[in-house]
This record gives sequence, C-alpha cells and structure tokens, in this order.
Amino acid sequence: MIDVATLSVIRRWALREQLSIREIARRTGLSRNTIKKYLRADAAEPRYAKRVSPSKLDPYAEKLSAWLKSEASRSRKQRRTLKQMHTDLVALGYAGSYNRVAAYARAWQARRHEIQQTTGRGTFVPLAFGPGEAFQFDWSEDWAVIAGERIKLQVAHFKLSYSRAFWVRAYPLQTHEMLFDAHNRAFEVFGGVPGRGIYDNMKTAVDKVRRGKERDVNARFSAMVSHYLFSAEFCNPASGWEKGQVEKNVRDARHRLWQPVPAFATLGQLNAWLQDRCLALWNEIAHGKLPGTIAAAWAHERPMLMQVPRPFDGFVEHTKRVSPTCLVHFERNRYSVPASYANRPVSLRVYADRLVVAAEGQIVCEHNRIIERSHNTAGHTVYDWRHYLAVLQRKPGALRNGAPFSELPKAFRQLQGVLLKQPGGDREMVEILSLVLHHDEQAVLTAVELALEAGVASKTHVLNVLHRLLDGKPVAPTAVTAPQALRLVNEPQANVLRYDALRGRASAQGSPSLQEVRHAS
Repeated sequence: MIDVATLSVIRRWALREQLSIREIARRTGLSRNTIKKYLRADAAEPRYAKRVSPSKLDPYAEKLSAWLKSEASRSRKQRRTLKQMHTDLVALGYAGSYNRVAAYARAWQARRHEIQQTTGRGTFVPLAFGPGEAFQFDWSEDWAVIAGERIKLQVAHFKLSYSRAFWVRAYPLQTHEMLFDAHNRAFEVFGGVPGRGIYDNMKTAVDKVRRGKERDVNARFSAMVSHYLFSAEFCNPASGWEKGQVEKNVRDARHRLWQPVPAFATLGQLNAWLQDRCLALWNEIAHGKLPGTIAAAWAHERPMLMQVPRPFDGFVEHTKRVSPTCLVHFERNRYSVPASYANRPVSLRVYADRLVVAAEGQIVCEHNRIIERSHNTAGHTVYDWRHYLAVLQRKPGALRNGAPFSELPKAFRQLQGVLLKQPGGDREMVEILSLVLHHDEQAVLTAVELALEAGVASKTHVLNVLHRLLDGKPVAPTAVTAPQALRLVNEPQANVLRYDALRGRASAQGSPSLQEVRHAS
C-alpha cells in the first residue's frame, strides 16, 4: 500500500511529465502492474486502516454498551446521565477519564442511529432577567418510595429567573389546591414574590387557549395571582424554551434528587428532605453568569422581591349533601359531619392536605385528607365519634355496635366494657360521653381514669371526680374522724323479730291495755 504523496508523484510524472511506466517503476521501485493500477482513471485513492490504540475503557466497553442500550429503552425522565455511568464504572475499577466515556457514548449513538440528525432543532434568542423580575414554574412526574411502596408523584418546580434559585415539592396529585399550596410555600422559601410568573398552558391555570397570547384563565388561579400581586404570563403552545430555565431544572433535578429513587416513611419527610437538599445545592452550584454561587445571587435578589403577604387561602369548594349516616363523600372516601347537619347541604373546602366542612358561614369540622391510589373501590370512611353524640342520646343502644365508636379513647372503652354489663349501662355510658360536649375532653378522660382506678365505675362518681378537677379540689376523699361522744358501741341491726319479743313480754305482765295494742310485724 503506497501513501498519498507517492501516488501524487506517480500521477505527476506520468500525466504531466510524460514519463514511461518503466522509468517510473525504476525510480519508485514499484512494479509496473502496480503503477498501471494507480494510473487508471477510475482508481480510488488508497484507504488506510485507522490507528487502534489500547484504552483503559476496553475492559469495560461491553458493560458500558449494555448500560447505554438499557438506558435507551427507558423513558427520558428515568435515564442515567453519562456522568452517573462514569461514576459507576469507577466503582467497578475503571481508572480512565469521563471524556473517554463520553466519546465512546457518542460513537455508540452514531452507530445506533447511523447518522446524527442535526436539522429541526430551531434557533432561539437568549433571555436575560433583572433581579426580582420573574420566576418560572412547571410540573414534572417522578418516583419515590413512600412507606415501602414505589409511587408516582407530581412535583412542582419553581425557579427565580435572575438568581436561578430553585425549589421543588412533591404532591400526590396535580390539582388546583396542590398548585396553590406550592405557591404559598415557595414564596416563603424565596423570601418574597417576584413581579411576573411564567407558566405553560397547564389545565390548573388555563381553561382555554385562544389566539396569540389570549387565554381564558381559571377564576381561582386568577384569585391567587391577584392575592400575591404578580402578573401571570403563559408560553405559546409547544414553546417550552420560553421557560427554559425551569425546564432545565426539571431535567437536572431528576439526577440531583430523584436518582437513586429516594425512600421515606411519609410524604412529609420526603418534602422536608427535598427542601433541605435544594437549599444546600444553592451553596454548591455556581451561578454561571454571575460571580459566586446561586445562594450569593439569591442574596442579591431577595431585597428586590415584594414582601410575602399572608398565605393565600387556596381551597377548592364543592357543595355536598350530608347523608343520613352523617357522612359526606369525596374522592371515593367518606368523612363524618356533626349529626345536626344530616340530610342538609354543606360546603366542602378541599385543601392539599385537609378537608374543611362549612355551613351557614361557620366551620363545622375538619379532617385530614386521604389520597390513596389503590384498587379499593370502596374507599375509606373517617369517623369522629363526637359527631354522633346527638344521635346516641336518642338511641343509646347504638353504642354497642356503632362503627364510629370503635375508636373511642382507651379509658372510655374500658368504662364501656364495665357499664354495658349492668342494667341501664348503655344510657349511663352515653351520658358520660356527652360530658365532652360541655367540658374539656381531656378532663373527662382523666375523671374516667381516676374512677376506674378507684374501682367505682359509675356516672355519679365520674361526675364527682370531674367537678373536683374543674374546681381544683383534691380528688381523693379525705378520712373523717368522728368525736368520741358520737361513736356507737353497738351497731344498730335491722331485725323486725325484736317487735315480737316486746309483744310477748307485755302479755306476760297481764296488762290488758298492752294486749290490745297492735304491733308491727
């Protein structure tokens, strides 16, 4: 195989200087057949094998190829980055650089797709923001292990456009009340409210997308925007680059926070960890355009933010009718309501973590919200036994098998077990339970516990102990010492036969007047 320089000389001698093939063969030492071959008009230029040099990655090339193939089959949100793969290779013993791993991945992608497509990427204009000018918001879907179960979460992402300070919080659903709760908490963490909020056309904010920038904005979302005094701007459809900072934050967060999949006992513990981790990353990540870290840029931006007002009352209201069993239904679950509102309409205010029932302009009751994605179509029932006391006073027999009373405090259940064995114990137990309507529940529980310790399980004794507790008097009765003159030598006996003895004594004396007296027998 001859090199390109020799080929060029041969062609110049033959075609330009008109030397014979014999002369060229003599000068080059090549055979005349070889020279004829490279002088043909259709002869291609010689190709040379690429230099192959040993690499530290060679022993791990098969493993890396398997990883690249596995990651390519996963969803974009769940893929590992090349930096994570490089870290895993180092753990296996690889001593080379990250650049070699990246070059191998590029070559692997080129072989997989045959040719890398570069068209259709579009052209964009870089954006710049002033301190306190704007923030960007977006939702994402990520996975976590909560109480040993792997569940999909809806994650709210906030990012200040100037300082690039970011904050995330996970929710079970992507609904209005979750969105409002996320804004309340984000502004508290950022220490203020920027002038603008940049969103995509999410259903929790936009009811309908019209021409250009015209939008039919949701009424409750508009109320939140008005409360915090910032203007909401919505991107054009399929134009995520208009809020590219938070889009990038969603991608980066998957590798910084969600891989490997975090595991916590409760969702609240996960969110506390997410907030602490975000604040720590502010001090670790360089801003990029401004000197110092994100935390330094945020410290410069914070005075430009509007002071945070009181939190927005971010509930979604529904009108419900209370069932005859004193329950309201929401999301396949049932929650108890005081019996006085049975068969009546009430207002159900849905928050991110609780449900509040209101009627006639007053708060009636409140329950922790149950959000569970399971195959249990029957849902759950949440009782508060206090809500059924009014019914129990009319129907004391319902105490024995009433579902709401299966979760009574321990002292009440012990007292119930004693009283229900006695005649009329149902009604007496109901009257004791009804004391919580007029007195502090903890005081009633303490009175019941003291009565059980004294071995006197009765309504009268419980009332006596309760009043002593409320009056601040000692509960244990003090010993009474009687004077010597009032002490009895012989205790009286209830014996009516002594009257017969008196009658017999009168007959023996022969007194006719006593004989005619009628004595009690």
